[in-house]
Amino acid sequence: MSTQHKLSTAGLLVTLGIIYGDIGTSPLYVMKSIVGDKPISEMLIYGGISCVFWTLTIQTTIKYIYMTLRADNKGEGGIFSLYSLVKRRGKWLFWPAMIGAATLLCDGIITPPISVASAVEGLKVFDEGIPVLPIVLAILTGLFMIQRYGTKLVGVAFGPIMLVWFSMLAVLGTYNAMLHPEVFNALNPKYAYDLLTNYPKGFWLLGAVFLCTTGAEALYSDLGHCGRANIRVTWIFVKSALVLNYMGQGAWLMQQESLGGKNPFYGMMPEWFLLPGIIIATLAAVIASQALISGSFTLIGEAINLNFWPRVAIKFPTETKGQLYIPSVNWLLWAGCVGVMLYFKESAHMEAAYGLFITVAMLMTTLLLSYYLIYHRHWPFILVAGVASLFFAVEASFFIANSVKLKEAWMMLIVYAGILMVMYVTIRYRKFSNERIGFISLDPHIDTLRKLSVDTTVPKYATHLVYMTKASFTDQVEKLVIDSILQGTPKRADVYWFLHVDRTNEPYTMDYDAQELVDDLVIKVNIKLGFRVQAKVHNYFCFILQDLAKKNHFNRIQKPEPYGEYNNSIDVRFVVLQKYLSVENELGVNENFIFEAHQFLKSISLTDIDAWGLEENRTSVEKVSMVVKGGERCHLNMRAHKGQA
Repeated sequence: MSTQHKLSTAGLLVTLGIIYGDIGTSPLYVMKSIVGDKPISEMLIYGGISCVFWTLTIQTTIKYIYMTLRADNKGEGGIFSLYSLVKRRGKWLFWPAMIGAATLLCDGIITPPISVASAVEGLKVFDEGIPVLPIVLAILTGLFMIQRYGTKLVGVAFGPIMLVWFSMLAVLGTYNAMLHPEVFNALNPKYAYDLLTNYPKGFWLLGAVFLCTTGAEALYSDLGHCGRANIRVTWIFVKSALVLNYMGQGAWLMQQESLGGKNPFYGMMPEWFLLPGIIIATLAAVIASQALISGSFTLIGEAINLNFWPRVAIKFPTETKGQLYIPSVNWLLWAGCVGVMLYFKESAHMEAAYGLFITVAMLMTTLLLSYYLIYHRHWPFILVAGVASLFFAVEASFFIANSVKLKEAWMMLIVYAGILMVMYVTIRYRKFSNERIGFISLDPHIDTLRKLSVDTTVPKYATHLVYMTKASFTDQVEKLVIDSILQGTPKRADVYWFLHVDRTNEPYTMDYDAQELVDDLVIKVNIKLGFRVQAKVHNYFCFILQDLAKKNHFNRIQKPEPYGEYNNSIDVRFVVLQKYLSVENELGVNENFIFEAHQFLKSISLTDIDAWGLEENRTSVEKVSMVVKGGERCHLNMRAHKGQA
């Protein structure tokens, strides 16, 4: 356990500020969504609270807090970390990882609008004519605009604000519950059962109940920021505050005949406390939004390194480990949030579409978790099957209940399909491409490279000539690489380097090994990077050169560079092979779509130079034709002319 993740007062406070934004703001809309315009009754209110309590217990406490947090990858959590742990157990497991990640990104689009709107709508108790829409849009726009600067300074205040927020939830809830203490009977699961089986259309209320636990998946994703111990301890306080607040809302509701358009969260507040309560709720909603935005950046960063997403620009605004900013994702999220807000206009309308997609993410996590429990924790298959069946049953029920939201969520369905398609195209292209890359042994070409290196009749291309290769075997490279060196004007160099970057299943690995295939002439380097480490290949290579020279491994590295008396820089030249489809290819419909779509994504994403962290002035880009599947050979017959024998 790292120092910052050890159980401490500071760690607990930071955890409150980072982890619970989404699930912590759910009291703003859960009970309001459950009741809607239905008449108040004991079965509805007690049953609704009972469902909420047992959902928080089974889904959040047992599944995520107790079980899923154990599935950490060197302290990191989230669906991609879980996938990295089990991906070797089945090639098809990229499907649940991809589907789950896409739903989490959708959650990052709809949660900020509903959280901020639910908080700001509290102002309507003072004046129904207050323009909520422009206020929410202004808050969201400001939030996305500050992302480029990082959240280090703002984050210092997150913990204390959320401590105030949860304390407010507990105090307000306790005060109102004491006025109607019978509400604590709702902890009996009998009321949940009666609501689902005896209340008219009671089962479908699960769609509203589910909103209380939507933040559980994000909680797991933020494991690396705070550590398991801090999360588990703070959850005791958080869950208590949430349950007490739901009890207080239930007690207040039992004194009403109907909601009449009111929000029970604000309804149970004393009139003198309304304005401070709205301000605190708005701050908590902003923090919840920030947590999901930051989580989306982390998710895309992992997706890029695991080849689930096209390579896009990533910036690191602060020195805080793991904090990053992805401009393209930031503004896509902003556009999505603004679009959702303009379309739905009110939180009540958003509630109808909220929660549908996150149920899918939970189902996918359960599937991957089952593999983890079997192969990493070595649980008996029967036990895993029983546990997984329980979670699948609960989550499938939530999914079915939420499926009625498809009509309201059609816009989000389009967004989800787009995100999923980008991931599918990216990972399938890599698979198709790797299957058709022609790897060859370096051995037959060693003598040629040795002669070329000392042939002064050929102008020297570079002292150190470096090629990126996908070949994981030490003695292999792509045929295209050898063709690049030898065809046309040969590329003479003192040392030929072949670099292979291997993404590991661990988050922050930074290791390398170098093997001399030919003394001081051909060197294969394997660089191992964790799936959360940014690729900076040029910097890594320069470090490797210096490290090997310092350790006296290779003689040629230690020799002075040409023109060294005038220039101390290392004469390094990278060659990047940019593949395109040959006209000879005859592809099926599916493959053609994958390749065409990938070319489009490639055109709007980073160049290979930027993606690998190379320096443009030290890198040459060569376009090479890739024959995936050839057509029939062409036969041309010579036409005889008059007078020709």
